[in-house]
Amino acid sequence: MSRAEAERQGRRGESLAAWYLWLTGWRILARRQRIGAGEVDIVARKGRTVAFVEVKWRATARALDEAIDARRLRRVARAAEALVPRFAKPGDDVQIDVILLAPGHWPRHMANVWQP
Repeated sequence: MSRAEAERQGRRGESLAAWYLWLTGWRILARRQRIGAGEVDIVARKGRTVAFVEVKWRATARALDEAIDARRLRRVARAAEALVPRFAKPGDDVQIDVILLAPGHWPRHMANVWQP
C-alpha cells in the first residue's frame, strides 16, 4: 500500500471512529491535534470525561491485534498531556482511548488504556 493510500485509509478510519463515538453519546471536540512530537486523532467528551483517542485502521481484524503498542500509546499520552489544558475543565476525568477498525467488523473501543 502506498503512503497516500495509507493516509486515505487512516482518515477514513478516523471519520468512522468519530461517527461511532458520536453514535454512542460522545461529543467530538477536535480531530487530528498535532503538538510537538505527537498527535491525537480524536478528542471527545462524554459528560465529565474527556478522551484522547488513538484510531487504528487495518485491512484485517487479525492485524488489529498488533496495531497498538506501548510506544505508540506513550506518544499519544505525551500529546494528550500537552492538550489537556485546551480541552479539559477542572474536575474532568481524562483518559486515553483506542478505537480499532477493520472492514466487516464492529469498532473495538478500548477505554482508558493508558495508566502512567
